[in-house]
Amino acid sequence: MSGLWEAASKGVAGAKDTASTLEAAAGRVSEGTAQVMAGGKSVMTSAVEGAEGVASSVTEGARLVGSAVDTAGSALQQTRGALGNLSLPVTAEAKPKSMLEEYAPVMGGVVAAAAVVAATYYLTRPPSVPPMVDLNEQSHLVKEGSELIRVSKLSKEAKETKFMKYVYEDTRTLYDVFRRGVRESNNGPCLGYREGPGKPYQWLHYNEALLRAKNFGAGLVSLGLPPGPDTFVGIYSQNCPEWILTEQGLYCQSMVIVPLYDTLGPEACNFIINQASITTVVCQDDRKMAQVLQSPPKCLKILIAIRDISAETSERAKKLGITIKYFEEVETMGAASQLPELPPRSDDLCTICYTSGTTGNPKGVMLTHENIVADVSATLLQLAEHKPHKSDVLLSFLPLAHMLERCCEVAVYIAGGAVGFYSGDIRNLVDDYKALRPTITPSVPRLLNRVYDKVTSAVNGSAVKKLMLKMALASKKSELERGVIRRTSIWDKLVFKKVQEGMGGRLRLLVVGSAPLAGNVLTFMRAALGCVIVEGYGQTECGAPATLTIQGDYKPDHVGPPIACNAIKLVDVPDMDYFASQGQGEVCIKGTNVFKGYFKDPDKTRETLDAAGWLHTGDIGQWLPNGTLKIIDRKKHIFKLSQGEYIAPEKIENIYVRSQYVSQVFVHGESLKSSVVAIVVPEVESVKGWAREQDIPGTLSVLCANPHVKQLIMDDITNLGKAAGLKSFEQAKDIYLHPDLFSVQNGLLTPTLKSKRPQLKKYFTPQIDDMYAKLP
Repeated sequence: MSGLWEAASKGVAGAKDTASTLEAAAGRVSEGTAQVMAGGKSVMTSAVEGAEGVASSVTEGARLVGSAVDTAGSALQQTRGALGNLSLPVTAEAKPKSMLEEYAPVMGGVVAAAAVVAATYYLTRPPSVPPMVDLNEQSHLVKEGSELIRVSKLSKEAKETKFMKYVYEDTRTLYDVFRRGVRESNNGPCLGYREGPGKPYQWLHYNEALLRAKNFGAGLVSLGLPPGPDTFVGIYSQNCPEWILTEQGLYCQSMVIVPLYDTLGPEACNFIINQASITTVVCQDDRKMAQVLQSPPKCLKILIAIRDISAETSERAKKLGITIKYFEEVETMGAASQLPELPPRSDDLCTICYTSGTTGNPKGVMLTHENIVADVSATLLQLAEHKPHKSDVLLSFLPLAHMLERCCEVAVYIAGGAVGFYSGDIRNLVDDYKALRPTITPSVPRLLNRVYDKVTSAVNGSAVKKLMLKMALASKKSELERGVIRRTSIWDKLVFKKVQEGMGGRLRLLVVGSAPLAGNVLTFMRAALGCVIVEGYGQTECGAPATLTIQGDYKPDHVGPPIACNAIKLVDVPDMDYFASQGQGEVCIKGTNVFKGYFKDPDKTRETLDAAGWLHTGDIGQWLPNGTLKIIDRKKHIFKLSQGEYIAPEKIENIYVRSQYVSQVFVHGESLKSSVVAIVVPEVESVKGWAREQDIPGTLSVLCANPHVKQLIMDDITNLGKAAGLKSFEQAKDIYLHPDLFSVQNGLLTPTLKSKRPQLKKYFTPQIDDMYAKLP
């Protein structure tokens, strides 16, 4: 900023007065700048007002000129050169100058410079994107008897509770989806993969992928599997092209795919195989196949290997009477058979997607082709011009057994876009982003929280960096509020470039789901990435999203209005003091995306899906005045303390995890105890940074045992709890600091990164017992 003021001052130092300076400059600058400066009194008045705004606040000034500096630079340089070359009239006698005369040229130069900057900013700023609906009224309120129900404003039929089924007349099943992608892409790249860090992505194109899928499906029939929706085939693999080839191959014969989470243990895998009477499972590698063979159910007859397997595994399968085939073998058999396809109907089952099982055995969610196509179609309608198109590339790293990932990929295939799979190790995800340079990616709050924490920790030690980040966020946030999305401002170059490059540098759409995302993190990521970020809410039982934020609404802390394929209502939860009449209650969903029930579990189905077809989610929601939904609590994990108070641990955890010192937290309470306690995994960089300032040495394990560190975190989470309105009995009375993250690998998180509460309780029983023993 000082250079700008200096340039303006020097440019007018020899001018007789402001008017002659401007007149001379206008003749020498570029045509665009001359037009700006010749705009007359109105432009100058606006410039003066802009200059006053700059002077009043550094942050406010950043909002006005920050994003324009890079585009105005060349114009200012031309102006400076022009002003510097002015010839001055010779005066016969130097007269003493008053203070006003002394500084008037300088102020004139400041005004001129501000005029150029402000005008250039407004002329070059990208156009804002108007929202699709009135942001103050984002959903329709429908009366049905005594119930108040909300539906999408994007569908005329929704008010009559007629819900969207498809967006394209010829695309009503997932079998149709892939064929539409073939047509739209003109045989463009479809499925991408790489062998590891440093290796380039290789691609299967649409025609090849479709042919291989057809052959694989026919090969399964050649192996003896009957075509039709009563045949279930398992897949036990990380995300890879063969996962999609298997899925599409099954649809070619109207079969049903049953995903097994790639991190499930043998017990859960065998439960699923046995319950679904699965005879055939596609396995990624030797390790997964050996895991299935530890104690296989009697129904299992065939294992299909994607990669090479060991002689030991092959021998074990032979002794158990299980046939092993390689993926390519099955394709070859199918190609030779020339069997005709048997396309599915829209109401046929396409998948049984087992929930991750935070408690007990997983439940098999039965979803039809119509369920998923309707959900994706309504999402595309809501995304409008931001929906996927054939030039898009999606990075796939969330488990394909998770419906958020499945629906995101379906949305790309339906447009003929490409999907590149991560290399298989989450630790190399940044390298995958840089190699693939995706334009679309689904994500979960945990990943975005890590990015936010890393950036904020990096600036903690520097007042200058902190100020720069504050100014950058203020400028980008003000643009967001006007509907402007870009990554070309000076702040993108100076502050956010590394964040953007860390995710490939080309992102234009990011979809967030699975768990709540803190509002400050969402706003930060929107500013830092300069792309559209939408947040949705839903469950496996309704395909994926049931709500989605509207483009143009940049207020965080809600999950948007209902999408066009479903309605949403809230019902009373009196035990927790939530009542629908007050706009709060359990979230219930009804529509074409709602599942058909739990496989072979009618009791659980009746608990979740009522006689009128409403899915009871177990989540507590609140309608905001603008017709959007906010998730505020969880019903299923509530428990009572000894005095009878109800505790919702996830609500408390969502508050505590906002602490800069907390990476993960598990809140626990018991009916025989009068208080709750918590296990906290500290945020490494923040805690170590604080410890250095306090001259406290040691590794994270050592710091976790330090009473000063414990008190720091205890005070911070308690203050956060108070600010969020937690009652005294909801606040943790003691905490235990644990140095290692909860993870899928150590069995404490589900594959969708949700806490496994029973496993966490069992794992930390000694620490929990010790905390309770010390409490009064």
